[in-house]
Amino acid sequence: MNKRIDLEELVKLSSVYLITPNYKGDKIAYYSDKTGRIELYVMDLDSREIKQVTHGEAPRALSAGFVWTRDDKAIVFAKDKDGDEQHNLFLIQVESGDIQQLNNDPTQEYAVEVHPDNVHLTVISTKNGQANIHLLNMRTLEWIELTQYRRPAMAGSWSPDGNWLSFGTNEDEDMRNMDGYLISRDGQTVRKVLDTGSASQDDLGDWHPAGKHIAVTSDAFGDHRAGILDIDSNEVRWLSPEGVAVTAGRFSPDGLWLSAIRNYESSLSPVLYNTETGEERVLSLPAGLAMGTSFVLGGKKLILSHNSSASRTQVLLYDLAFDTYEVLIPADYGALDPSVFVEAEHLYYTSSDGKRVPAILYKPRDIPEGAKLPAVVEAHGGPTGQWFMTFNPFTQFLVDSGYVVLQPNVRGSTGYGVEWRDMNLKDWGGGDLEDLAAGAEYLKSLDYVEGDRLAVYGGSYGGYMSFISVVKKPDLFKVGLPIVGITDLFKLYEEDMPHFQYYLEQQLGHPDDNKELYRDRSAVTHAEKLTAKLLIVHGLNDPRCPISQARGFRDRLLALGKREGTDADADFEYHEFEDEGHGPGGDVEQRLRNLHLIADFLERRL
Repeated sequence: MNKRIDLEELVKLSSVYLITPNYKGDKIAYYSDKTGRIELYVMDLDSREIKQVTHGEAPRALSAGFVWTRDDKAIVFAKDKDGDEQHNLFLIQVESGDIQQLNNDPTQEYAVEVHPDNVHLTVISTKNGQANIHLLNMRTLEWIELTQYRRPAMAGSWSPDGNWLSFGTNEDEDMRNMDGYLISRDGQTVRKVLDTGSASQDDLGDWHPAGKHIAVTSDAFGDHRAGILDIDSNEVRWLSPEGVAVTAGRFSPDGLWLSAIRNYESSLSPVLYNTETGEERVLSLPAGLAMGTSFVLGGKKLILSHNSSASRTQVLLYDLAFDTYEVLIPADYGALDPSVFVEAEHLYYTSSDGKRVPAILYKPRDIPEGAKLPAVVEAHGGPTGQWFMTFNPFTQFLVDSGYVVLQPNVRGSTGYGVEWRDMNLKDWGGGDLEDLAAGAEYLKSLDYVEGDRLAVYGGSYGGYMSFISVVKKPDLFKVGLPIVGITDLFKLYEEDMPHFQYYLEQQLGHPDDNKELYRDRSAVTHAEKLTAKLLIVHGLNDPRCPISQARGFRDRLLALGKREGTDADADFEYHEFEDEGHGPGGDVEQRLRNLHLIADFLERRL
């Protein structure tokens, strides 16, 4: 098949990330990589003038976001070193570009929101071990620890008067649980205001402008549902219907509308709810993925990003009065013809136990009659993550290169209900692996797929699935490509930070109480069964899946007599990068380096 997409040209196309309006609603800030690395930009929504705010000071990897100060004059962003996610916070003046480092700690700090006093910054920090909520005085640089929970505490937003901060944590025995709380400005008073059940995840969102209600999302109904909480009575008026996944967004400045995002079959669409009547309003947008819906320009318009499986991200300004939109920032296609990208298909296939597995299928256009193509099964991160019908540059490159690509949302994935998400608890490398293997069998059933030329590829938990697949299903895949993957669950728990340990306990239980599960579901336990050719790629500074996960598996393979190298007879290739953490950062060079490795390995080995 003729290749029409050059990988380097594709990766160099600019993208826009984390669109964030200021408080007045007349500007947006966002990250973009149009210079070849991530920089921070601000656009004036009236004049459409764009100002580049950072010039090399922005983070290379987008593992944390940024927030505006209340006077709209400055932005606080987090920056780590070479992907280690040990963020320090920086305050940059939008007009002058003057920058001040607010802390220098060997811990994780995430800026959440500036207090209405415009002096204190809400920060989620691991400075005392577990992730808890702190206040940072941006003038004196003094810290106040606001919460001291043994499990992660996630900060929400301040009430309009600045007296209360919403947050979420879990004090229940059931580790699936998350409840909503309010804490007073001085930290002396804490109220639980949202608790729909011990196994449900309840989230407090945006405050209504009048300060008496909060937008909420809960999965107590089997799927996410959006509503409005009365903070005096603790009663919720649910707006979205049951059976459809809807996540609450933000209120309009006049409080009349609440924005929300509906997740259906891996597509995201924005909806509005009238806060007085409960009426649902669907926006007139093309099918695809819409994200970041926020009210701007006095609440008359919405800002959002939009893409689809075959079209790159563009930033839209939606006019609520006329149900029309204009393109603020167009999608970048460079010299590429947009028609070369293929539409994906959402489908279901049957797993080994009869359950229907949702998935997204990409295939080349105009497959010649009788052609047999290699195929790649892509595993997503998480496991509580999801493949979306979104534009995926590397997937499009693979399809253009003649590969069929399947992205299964195996059990454990979000977006398909609580039951499906929780079906993977204490079963990593079990039912999820069977779902992934059934996806490979589905590919084999397609008359245009060559069944003995299958690869499995993924990062993070997708890397875990790539590792466990090739050792527990050794006859299924010819090639495995685990990126920043997991191979030893015991060591992962031992080396991870407290909030990551909590997630592992939520997913798999404590290792002391589940030793056989941790042992059996670690790929290193079964390394001797490896027959697939393996490409191992890992960042030296990865705090989520430490480098020991890759090194330990490599050492085990070498002890078993497996050969490392790039020649045709080698069993595996190994690459670690000292300037990366949990995957490549936002620099074009880093992304190209990794993707060239993967593309080259597939071409040589599959």
